[in-house]
Amino acid sequence: MDAVSGTSRARALLPAAGRGVLAGLLGVAVMTAAEKVEQSITHRPNSYVPARTLLTLLGRHPSDDARPTGWNHAMHWGTGAVLGALRGVWAAVGLRGPQAHVAHTIVRLSTDQTLENTTGVGAPPMIWPRDERAVDVLHKAIYSLATGLIAERMVPPYLQSRRGLTSH
Repeated sequence: MDAVSGTSRARALLPAAGRGVLAGLLGVAVMTAAEKVEQSITHRPNSYVPARTLLTLLGRHPSDDARPTGWNHAMHWGTGAVLGALRGVWAAVGLRGPQAHVAHTIVRLSTDQTLENTTGVGAPPMIWPRDERAVDVLHKAIYSLATGLIAERMVPPYLQSRRGLTSH
């Protein structure tokens, strides 16, 4: 598509976002499998910070001991789907490959940290134990890589622009 209007361009991105949701859900499945393998080796327990974050966003006030598994899944899969939609849009506009995978990992980490820290449920990663940070980055990178590879297979770069190739 060349020279499409803003409205038709936005409309053209909807299927990419939809495919991105599917890619994001598949990315969450891959990340979850990797987490379970890692937990079987490290004996690290499940985190319920995602559930407590979602409940706090919904106006509830769960205790630090709360372990609401269903809400954990809702946050885990919901965030994956939403950020998958973003990755689908990126694939359509040509934001692809290793740089996009790294950027998407940063977006995923930033989204989680923004929600967890603005609600007061989580602590900033820089004060976490080093191994906790490494595990979090690893799992989010697995999610973003899987989501990106799937999105890039499902969504061709049909809206990649050739404008703005120089900075002026």
